[in-house]
Amino acid sequence: MAERSRGRDGAPEPLETVTRTPGGSQGRQRPKRRFTGWPLVLTGLAVLLVLSVTATALRANGTLDALEDQRIQTSDADELTLGYFANLTHGPALAGVHDGTFDEALGSTELSTQVFSTGPTTIEAMNSGEVDAAFMGPNPAINSYVQSGGESITIIGGATSGGAQFIVSDDVAGEDDLAGRTFATPALGGTQDVALRVWLEERGYEVDTGSPDSVSITPMPSGQALQTFRQGQIDGFWGPQPWVTLMTEEGGRVLVDEGNLWPEGEYPTTVLAVRTDYLKEHPQTVEKLLDGLEDSVEHLEQMPQEDEAVMLNEAMVDAQGQALPEQTLISALEQMQWTADPMASTYSTLLDNGVSAGVTQDASLDGMVDVEPLNRVREQRGLEPVEAQQ
Repeated sequence: MAERSRGRDGAPEPLETVTRTPGGSQGRQRPKRRFTGWPLVLTGLAVLLVLSVTATALRANGTLDALEDQRIQTSDADELTLGYFANLTHGPALAGVHDGTFDEALGSTELSTQVFSTGPTTIEAMNSGEVDAAFMGPNPAINSYVQSGGESITIIGGATSGGAQFIVSDDVAGEDDLAGRTFATPALGGTQDVALRVWLEERGYEVDTGSPDSVSITPMPSGQALQTFRQGQIDGFWGPQPWVTLMTEEGGRVLVDEGNLWPEGEYPTTVLAVRTDYLKEHPQTVEKLLDGLEDSVEHLEQMPQEDEAVMLNEAMVDAQGQALPEQTLISALEQMQWTADPMASTYSTLLDNGVSAGVTQDASLDGMVDVEPLNRVREQRGLEPVEAQQ
C-alpha cells in the first residue's frame, strides 16, 4: 500500500475529499466503466443468438434466400450445353436440335449438345457441370434433388407424356404368372424401373431375392433389351417408346399400359431440368431455351404424321440413334403426347414410388419444379399457364 504524505512536523496530512454532483464539472471526472471478461462474452453471445434466430426466421419464410438471389449478377450465358437421348420420348429435344429451333431461340448464346442413354448418367454430367440443362425421366431428377438437399437441379419444363408400357412374351399367361421370371428396364432407378418395381410390390411379388417365387429385374439399355427379348433371354420389358412397339412386333404383348395407372392417363415421361446455379445466374437464357421448347412442341403438333415421322427419324440418326420403319414410328407416336408442361402435381406420387422401390429417400420436394420461367414464356405467347407445384 502507498504511504500517506506527511507534513513538516511529521504528522500525516488529511485525505483530500472530492464532492461530485450529478452533471457537475467540478473536481475530477469518474472514468468510464469498461466491460471486460464474462459480461462482454455474454453480451456477444446474446447478439449472436438474436442474429441467428433472425436469419433462421428469414430463411424459413424465403426472405433470406430471396435477398441472396438478388445479389447474384444475372446475365445471358455465353454458352449452354444441352443433354438429351436419341429416343422417341425425347421428341421435342430431337426436333429442336435437328431443325435449329433451340439455336435460333438462344440467339447469341452458343448451343452445344451431348447425347445420353440413361437418366443417371445424365445427372452425373449435370452434377459435374459438364451439362447445363437436360431432358430426362422425372425419377432421376428427383433422386438428384433429394441427394443434393435441393441444391442440384430444377425442373423447368416437360417434353413428353405417356408412351411407357410393360411388354411380356407370349408365354406369360398374365400378372399371376410372373414368379421366377426375368424382366428388363432401361436403367436402375430410372422412371420405368421404379414403375415396374412398385407395380410388382403392389401385387405381392418379391424382387431379386433369389427365391423361386422372386421376380428378377435386369437393367439394360433399351436396344440391348430388344435383342435379349428376341433371343428369349428375358420375359419382358417395362420401358418407353419406340422399344415397346418394336417388342410387340417381335411377338410380345402389352401387359400394362402405364397410362392406366395415372388419373386421366397423364404422367410425365420426359422432363427438362437445368442446373439450379445456372438458372440463378442466367434466367434470361433459360427463358429463351423454354421459348425454343414451346416452338418445338408446337412444330411437332402441327406437322402431318408422316412428315413428323420422317423428321424424327432423321433427328434420331443425327443423334447416333437408329431409324425406324415409318409404320412402327407412327404406331409409337400414337401412344405419346408432346407437352412443355412438367406436370408438377405428379411429383409427390413419383417420389413415393421411388421410396417404395428403394431407389431414393423420402424428402421435401419444395422448389424442385419451378414453372415461373415457363409461364412467363407462355404468357408472352398468349398461352394458358401450367400448374405450379403444390
